[in-house]
Amino acid sequence: SLYSCCSKLVCRGCSHANNIREWEERRDPLCPFCRQPLPTEKECNKHRMKRVEANDPYAIYRKGAEQYKKGEYSSAFEWYSKAAELGDVEAHVEKDKEKEIYHLEEAAIGGHPNARFNLGCKEEGSGNIERAVKHFTIAANLGDALSIKALMDRFKVGFVSKDD
Repeated sequence: SLYSCCSKLVCRGCSHANNIREWEERRDPLCPFCRQPLPTEKECNKHRMKRVEANDPYAIYRKGAEQYKKGEYSSAFEWYSKAAELGDVEAHVEKDKEKEIYHLEEAAIGGHPNARFNLGCKEEGSGNIERAVKHFTIAANLGDALSIKALMDRFKVGFVSKDD
């Protein structure tokens, strides 16, 4: 989660642990990073727009997600593209198939497990089972549940050994 009070990304586990601590201690919600009171929605929007204006890749990615939820897909694509150019690995989207592979590879190199899983699916669809298994294995090691299932399914039909 992105906390707009300090513009820090806090993982879901840390955020959840903070919520449990606050609930147990009967405290008002605070940012798990800076321990400041959580801003109102209006303040969040103001902070987010400051981050967008400062070319923060994650804030730009979130702006794209916001546009996507509204159904403004071309606007979302523009925001996602800008975030990807600035280095956000989750924002790599593309309409062109060759460019799509490039962006998936960039995101996978950046450690994005879903991109790695998608590359595995594309390799398998092209008949490159060994490469697909390698992608699934890397994504599974990153904790991707779909990749773990894919490896188990390939094990059942003999494409994956216990050594893999």
